[in-house]
Amino acid sequence: MTRRVLVLPGDNIGSEIVTEAVKVLEAINLQFDLGVKLDYGLLGGAALNVAGNPCPQDTLDSARDADAILLGAVGGPQWDHFERRLRPESGLLRIRAELQLFANLRPAIMYPQLANASSLKPEIVAGLDILIVRELVGGIYFGEPRGIRTLENGEREGYNTYKYAESEIRRIGKVAFETAMVRDKRLCSVDKSNVLEATILWKEVISEMAADYPDVELSHLYVDNAAMQLVREPKQFDVLVTGNMFGDILSDTAAMLTGSIGMLPSASLDQFGGGMYEPCHGSAPDIAGQGVANPLATILSVAMMLRYSLGSPDSASTIEHAVSRVLDRGLRTADIQTAGTTRVGTAKMGDAVVAELQAAAALV
Repeated sequence: MTRRVLVLPGDNIGSEIVTEAVKVLEAINLQFDLGVKLDYGLLGGAALNVAGNPCPQDTLDSARDADAILLGAVGGPQWDHFERRLRPESGLLRIRAELQLFANLRPAIMYPQLANASSLKPEIVAGLDILIVRELVGGIYFGEPRGIRTLENGEREGYNTYKYAESEIRRIGKVAFETAMVRDKRLCSVDKSNVLEATILWKEVISEMAADYPDVELSHLYVDNAAMQLVREPKQFDVLVTGNMFGDILSDTAAMLTGSIGMLPSASLDQFGGGMYEPCHGSAPDIAGQGVANPLATILSVAMMLRYSLGSPDSASTIEHAVSRVLDRGLRTADIQTAGTTRVGTAKMGDAVVAELQAAAALV
């Protein structure tokens, strides 16, 4: 059976990290005979430069036909002068919305080899394994009305709308509860229900849903407290579920617990298991073209793709084990380098993961 994967390199370091992830995907495809076929498309600034649109219709058409999508990163200051609807990030928001990729899964796992790379004490982060379930196509990022207007006194005012429908909350809540059921059966819902009506409803709906999952221990935290608790005692959490904006902020906070945002993959899923897979970090224009970006988050996103959309959990685990063995060898990109380790660039890190895959295959 052929599995079609649409590759969207994106902007700045996007093409560099995706090149290494594709190397790994091609190696695992050969090893497991997965039948993966790659197509390529444009998204973000790269698409804007060619097509005048950050999310062209042919990209959307290809995305709908694909079994999964691998994305690098979009954006950069070279497009900041464009109006908002034409900026690269608008293309990313559009493809998420058009494909209804409502469930964003962001794991934060501390590889034991990187405990000293975290800004927190090793004993606080050692063994960390949490999952943030972020609602991705609603909330303040998509709410209308929005804009910048001029008031009667001549002053400009920016405004956005934060809203969630009950059905949107139930949809992401179901993903979160079911995910918690196959992990440690602990779910923390994050809101700001002391001041925001949209999250009063969020808390009410999530609380109602708990009756259908009696084995899951449900707790609630305000988002400011959740951010503090992530830094103070992150291992108290198993699965967190929250809205779009809060999830964006908290997942980046969790990224630093693991030593670098360059280690965090993500999956954005629709209701049928199709999805788009990308690293949590941005396009890093300050290091683009230098060959120093960490490709491991993108490589681990390939593992998530194999597990969630392509139905091959064994190949996903094989990639994850290969990454761990590379770290065992002391190879590090600059963002995760500590004393006594060897710094390598983007391509050499990708090559090292492929070499570990090939070595494992030779032992079978």
